[in-house]
Amino acid sequence: MLFPVSSLLLLAIAGSASAATPGRDRSSLNADWRFSRFTSNPDSLSYNTLRSWILPQANDFLVDGAKHTAPSGTAPGSNVAYVQANFNDAGWQSLDLPHDWAIAGPWNAPGISGGMGRLPTNGVGWYRKNLTATASDVDGTKSIFLDFDGAMSYAAVWLNGNLVGGWPYGYASFRLDLTPYLKEGNNILAVRLDNAVENSRWYPGAGIYRNVWLVKVDKTHVAQYGTQITTPSVSSSSATVNVVVQVENLGNATRQVDVTTDIYEIDQSTNTVASGAAAVASIKPTTISVGAGKKQAVNGSTAVANPRLWGPPPAQTPNLYVAVTTLSATGANGTKTVIDTYETRFGIRSIAYDPSKGLLVNGQHVYVQGVCNHLDQGAIGTAFNFRATQRQLQTLQEMGANALRTSHNPPAPELLDLADTMGFLVLDEAFDCWSSGKVTNDYHLLYSDWHEADLRAFIRRDRNHPSVIAWSIGNEVSEQSSSQGGSLGQQLQNIAHSEDPTRQCTTAMNAAGPTAALPGVIDIIGLNYEGETGAYGSFHSRFPNKMIWGTETASCISSRGTYLFPVTSANSAVYSTSGGADGTHHYLSAYELFTPGWGSSPDGVFAGQDRYPFVAGEFVWTGFDYIGEPTPYGGSGGARSSYFGIVDLAGFRKDRFYLYQARWRPDLPSAHILPHWTWPDRVGQTTPVHVFSAADEVELFVNGASAGRLKRPNASTYRFRWDSVKYAPGSLRAVAYKDGKQWAVDERRTAGDAAALNVTVDRAAIAGDGKDLAYVSVAVVDANGTVVPRASNEVTFSVSGPGQLVATDNGDPTDYTAFPSAARKAFSGLAMGIVRAQKGQTGQVTVTAKADGLAQGQVTITLN
Repeated sequence: MLFPVSSLLLLAIAGSASAATPGRDRSSLNADWRFSRFTSNPDSLSYNTLRSWILPQANDFLVDGAKHTAPSGTAPGSNVAYVQANFNDAGWQSLDLPHDWAIAGPWNAPGISGGMGRLPTNGVGWYRKNLTATASDVDGTKSIFLDFDGAMSYAAVWLNGNLVGGWPYGYASFRLDLTPYLKEGNNILAVRLDNAVENSRWYPGAGIYRNVWLVKVDKTHVAQYGTQITTPSVSSSSATVNVVVQVENLGNATRQVDVTTDIYEIDQSTNTVASGAAAVASIKPTTISVGAGKKQAVNGSTAVANPRLWGPPPAQTPNLYVAVTTLSATGANGTKTVIDTYETRFGIRSIAYDPSKGLLVNGQHVYVQGVCNHLDQGAIGTAFNFRATQRQLQTLQEMGANALRTSHNPPAPELLDLADTMGFLVLDEAFDCWSSGKVTNDYHLLYSDWHEADLRAFIRRDRNHPSVIAWSIGNEVSEQSSSQGGSLGQQLQNIAHSEDPTRQCTTAMNAAGPTAALPGVIDIIGLNYEGETGAYGSFHSRFPNKMIWGTETASCISSRGTYLFPVTSANSAVYSTSGGADGTHHYLSAYELFTPGWGSSPDGVFAGQDRYPFVAGEFVWTGFDYIGEPTPYGGSGGARSSYFGIVDLAGFRKDRFYLYQARWRPDLPSAHILPHWTWPDRVGQTTPVHVFSAADEVELFVNGASAGRLKRPNASTYRFRWDSVKYAPGSLRAVAYKDGKQWAVDERRTAGDAAALNVTVDRAAIAGDGKDLAYVSVAVVDANGTVVPRASNEVTFSVSGPGQLVATDNGDPTDYTAFPSAARKAFSGLAMGIVRAQKGQTGQVTVTAKADGLAQGQVTITLN
């Protein structure tokens, strides 16, 4: 081993600003950009004018690697003012990345539909940055790469007035080689993005919304996504680990290099390799000669004794390893020197797709308890934030979720890092459409040119993550019921298998029957909303050797804390103005029974899935509310965000959260009463009371008197109903029993007048790195501390000390207050403020919440 373990700096927690190992430096380029957005084209450029020069960027990800050649002559854009060193950008916005230019509003942007979230995502955005290069950066021995984790969309990049390249798919990660255009001293980096209206069915955000990195490495190095690790044989006593390393030589002469790979355990408590730890296995060193401008693969294999397996909790543990690949070369003086060090995190685990049982991880059956999520992070938009994503996953894990579907696009790389660490299973999705579009300017415009490169790049980026259990190549594609669906699906699946033969593929189908071509070719049958109506059985009969799962289920819709009457007696019902929907105010009942025409309540899904024990599980639509798609109020004057989430846009749990928790964590003692019990306008009226629990029996007490003790009717039911309760002020108390013993208790009390604000924070201490976030919850309470459930007082947040208020929200899909506003009305008694520390600061930040006529609340956050 040629370097100490302490130099493995890349093993810091995901999202770290920079990292370096011998021979390789990877640093964040997120700081100090200038930005301007133009609602009309300011430069006469377009993807069509740039296409021929950008297409060669795809060559590394095509079977025909020389398919595209840039035209001769000067590339477009070199004469645009924004790429010039002498352009004065002092009047542009100064910012750090990641950046979503649309999230601050204003709402109701011209031309942007309710489906896209009504925010100004459209337009041309230009970003500029000064980039300093040292003499050693340009001495001819190094390659300098610019890595984008994602840029929305049609990215094109210039350095010192030279078009470097670009990548049009806004969800793709991509690399550009700056080396030919870099000069010693100051360099001008310019990035152009171009977003049309109607380019998405949901809120896609806009801008350089994921991290950007500068990578400096020897001309001969491990290539981009240059390792592939598989574990073909896994047992508790031994595991075979195969490693393929792609070595790339961008120099002008053949290079002889030694390739070694050592494997280390990652300490779960620190998410790093323990100081001084020895390698648990090593691959025999190999010496290769790599021709100038060529790549060469090196295959190696080793055994890890008594491996610590990766698997989803609570039954398994998400243990991780890191493979450290070192390239060494002999210099002119005969001394061997490390020229590159490349680290690959991975897990040792086995996956099996059993058509009768479902998913097996390390030989153990794991029922998929998954959710679908779009990419936005509520009030901060699509600009990736590690803590925001971590908070979402922690909330889902508390509910009992063990799986994620990345609907409907490649996620930020750090989401998969978190999934690896936390033990989530991931259905990693590439596309929402293929050659036939769903809206005017979506991916179908790129499909012909880019689908192969996009899919191969996506799989190479993500295939070493143990959390990824399958690839999704499409969602509800228009071709699914035609013969073309079979041919395109087969082509895409073949690409996926060629890049990763260890995982199966699926596609989410909502209209294809069992006799259609697409389900005949796809590995795993994925059904959206069809399964509970009997389609699981018909697909299983036709394809008895294929695993089946629900790639989208439920689509239950509700507004947190809003209860509408009458309440349906059915266990699932389509919303209407006579039941479940308030069309005047655009609210939907939180009894969690109402759906659009295609959906089902959770109760209906549970019963349907339990009828078919061969089904591997489900991905609920959705875990969190998201911006856009405000079904059923997406028309003019409608809502801003969805109603589908189990958790609302601000991160407050809806009642549905506790229904899924009862299903997915049946051993957790729990009982959850709904609705609230403050109804001055309903005295003497029937006000149904429901309790969510996995108990055997629940007894309800209304003002101390028993309303009856109910037995759980069957194993698929987690809702206990008392539908004849008459409202009277006072209290509700539910006592849940299991095995004849009291198991859990919940209570609701009638609230008095609003008297104060109760302020709490999700974490008492956060990092002073300018990125970490604290989520400050405000509840409007009465004199006894009971939340006033229909309070809508306007709450104003203020911050003192080295911190700033980033955004506010309340989870109300109809609230058009701009997210950066410090004033926010409470919705169903609650509001949320998001606070960020100032970079490089320590000390304490105090957050104060005020509302007219109420006692203010305050909380203090420590910066580390």
